[in-house]
Amino acid sequence: MFVIKGINSTIDKNIQIPFILSGGCKLYVQLAAEPFTNDSHFDLIDKRLEFCIFNTTKLRSFGVVMDFQQWQEYRDFFSNEIRVDLIATLNRNMVLFFFMTLIVMLILFMVFRLILNRERETEWKKLEAERSTRAKSTFLSNMSHDIRTPMNAIIGYTMLARKEENMSPNTAEYLTKIETSSQHLLALINDVLDMSRIESGKIELEPKKTNLVKTMNEVHDMFLTQMETKGLHYTVSAVDITNKTVMCDVSRLNRILLNLVSNAYKFTPQGGNISVTLRQTGADAEIGFYELRVKDTGMGMSREFAARVFEAYERERTTAVDNIQGTGLGMAITKSLINLMGGTIAVETEQGKGTEFIIRVGFPLAEEEPEAETDDDSKVAKQQADFRNKRMLLVEDNVINREIAQMILMELGFKVETAEDGKIGLDKVAASAPGYYDGVLMDIQMPVMNGYESTKAIRALPDPELSRIPIIAMTANAFAEDIQHVLDVGMNGHIAKPINIPDMVATLRECLK
Repeated sequence: MFVIKGINSTIDKNIQIPFILSGGCKLYVQLAAEPFTNDSHFDLIDKRLEFCIFNTTKLRSFGVVMDFQQWQEYRDFFSNEIRVDLIATLNRNMVLFFFMTLIVMLILFMVFRLILNRERETEWKKLEAERSTRAKSTFLSNMSHDIRTPMNAIIGYTMLARKEENMSPNTAEYLTKIETSSQHLLALINDVLDMSRIESGKIELEPKKTNLVKTMNEVHDMFLTQMETKGLHYTVSAVDITNKTVMCDVSRLNRILLNLVSNAYKFTPQGGNISVTLRQTGADAEIGFYELRVKDTGMGMSREFAARVFEAYERERTTAVDNIQGTGLGMAITKSLINLMGGTIAVETEQGKGTEFIIRVGFPLAEEEPEAETDDDSKVAKQQADFRNKRMLLVEDNVINREIAQMILMELGFKVETAEDGKIGLDKVAASAPGYYDGVLMDIQMPVMNGYESTKAIRALPDPELSRIPIIAMTANAFAEDIQHVLDVGMNGHIAKPINIPDMVATLRECLK
């Protein structure tokens, strides 16, 4: 048996054509098939076959002599067999292609549905998160208002009671303890609310021009009496301050300082030392860099607790601190506020020797302003004189809060008239002669007409003098967005409940000048 291969043998289907040679031997001409789809491909096969059979040099060497008739017979045989086989192969390939295409389309459809479902799920989760955030914000706002309102009564009446004459020593002591406990409770409430707002991303910085040296002096004055009463050596210093005036959120900066100094005060025993030092470490064209250190000689912290001191609700559990009140939120709030400012905070501590908190932060520089040197006593006298014979319309629906605010205003020198809701307040302003009222102290949450609605109505009065009357919100709605809303509706200022008299005086002076 002899085999002569075709020109192309790389295809998966091979055809062997037998030829009978002289002597009984068979010659097989092997041709490689291809996936043929039209007649031109079959013509190609004919030519290959013809080449192999009529290649006289090779065939004659094997003793093959073939006439044209024999060639025709083999050609017809070859064509019929190959066509049938190739058509079957083509049909199988087409069926396979169809099913593969169907499978691919099905996979693509499933992938598309999966992507679409995930997008819908993501959008739903986003909407659900937004609803949850709004609900949480509403809850916190209502909670803040509902807690601050009775706290205003407790603190306000305690403050007024302490001014009574001929009070027994025991009564005075009781009132002092009530006031101290009330302030502590208010601080706890503020911590819980602030932490909740930080976790929900509701706290934003409100930078304004701030004198850092003045801020440090205010912190010193705020704690000096407490420190002296406890027998602590207390120092506050500003060192190498080239750029005093910066842009920063002074209320948040004060909160950081108050948390750190309060912490040092609580954990430092009588006779200890507490120091607060602000140092400028450098500056470029736009940013000043500062380092703030608050150091005490208190009981210190363990290494384990120091590693988690900035985590929420963490407190070290030792017999030395069990009787010290706190929520464990002060340091967590402090770190969160410093992070918002783009700064860092670190702690160095040793049990029995004390603790030092180190803050490094940069503030945008602001134009320096000349400081007016004024004696504190003369400031107070000027404040009192500014309010004498001024007439204030107090709009407040809560009887207790109205009585407290009225008594405070009268002590400051105001003549006071009252209104039980925003509608009555509006009517009194509208019926008054221009200049009769020097200002309006407006609550927000009131029946009939709330403080926002009343303010808008006053601003819309046809008399320009009446429409421009100073209106100051005095409300338990004390969040940053509440303050902004107050300003957006046309009020001139905001006083938070419970009332802090120094803050109240400062706001009234600013708005009534």
